[in-house]
Amino acid sequence: MVANRRLSGPESEKDTRHFELDLTGWGLSFEVGDSVAVYPTNDPELVDEIIQALGFNGNEQVPRPKGEPTTLREALLRDYSVTQPTPKFLKAIAERADAAPTLGYLLAPDRRQDLQTYLWGMEVIDFLLEHPSARFTPEEFVGLLTKLQPRLYSVASSLKAFPDQVHLIVDVVRYESHGRVRKGVASSFLAERADDVPVLVYPSAAKHFHLPEDPDTPIIMIGPGTGVAPFRAYLQERQVIGAKGKNWLFFGSQHEKCDFAYREDFEAFTKERILTRLHCAWSRDQAQKIYVQHKMVENAAEIWKWLDAEGAHFFVCGDARRMAKDVDATLRRIVQEQGGKTVEQANEYVEKLKSEKRYKRDVY
Repeated sequence: MVANRRLSGPESEKDTRHFELDLTGWGLSFEVGDSVAVYPTNDPELVDEIIQALGFNGNEQVPRPKGEPTTLREALLRDYSVTQPTPKFLKAIAERADAAPTLGYLLAPDRRQDLQTYLWGMEVIDFLLEHPSARFTPEEFVGLLTKLQPRLYSVASSLKAFPDQVHLIVDVVRYESHGRVRKGVASSFLAERADDVPVLVYPSAAKHFHLPEDPDTPIIMIGPGTGVAPFRAYLQERQVIGAKGKNWLFFGSQHEKCDFAYREDFEAFTKERILTRLHCAWSRDQAQKIYVQHKMVENAAEIWKWLDAEGAHFFVCGDARRMAKDVDATLRRIVQEQGGKTVEQANEYVEKLKSEKRYKRDVY
């Protein structure tokens, strides 16, 4: 890690960070639009608390998902997921604890929704502390956990611009529940624990999300929040290769003053005419919430012109649950209204954009 910089201002509700990892001599290769998998370690304080709650000292030998056995502390730090309780773990607690009737009742197949509600903001440690009568051997305990998985982050830099680095933009997850501060495993690893240890990363190709082969093709990019990552990389790449294609970015976050990630970069790209158009949506700077799809509606005629007359590619990156759905619905509406089409014809048009690989999404 060679840079760990906060992008959001002190007044922001978010802790959005810019990270730079030094890849000199590693030979790692990726394209803009790809992701890197970050292999985090767990929070050592949480691991110690779990070991204490179990009544162990941490030096007990346990199997790892792969490879030679190791100590319980090492396994919980590096090999196993120690936050999210697994169904196996919950069942074992319900069976072994002196009094866990609620849990037993909620584990019934028809109570799935109730179980999810009950589990919100609860982690493995909560159940160990609440049910000290549930006892396990070290081997039994790790057998109830899943393997610690890497987290994928879109690369926010181009190797052509930064040949020996990869840049990431990450929202650090921290929240309070049941009187405890909870932390995102990978985001808190990067923000708090990665400055003086090697960070294990591996490139993950996203062939469906690369720039158009023709550098003269215009692109429209929708990337609110950390979804802006690949588009910073696209603009760097297009600048370095001298691409002639026009570039239009829609960015959104809560407040312009403290949540405008990469503002200086985008202002410089605009000044140098790399970024042809930039439209920002600030959801909390006024009484009514304004999102990227509202900015799309305001620019509907121009979006239609870029798509239909100029053959632009349309990219969306970020939250799948709401933003990407709203953007998709707005795109279909723009095609219908600006193109004078029926709902069916507009849907066909958008599906054709997808099949021609001109409408690309990287949503999560």
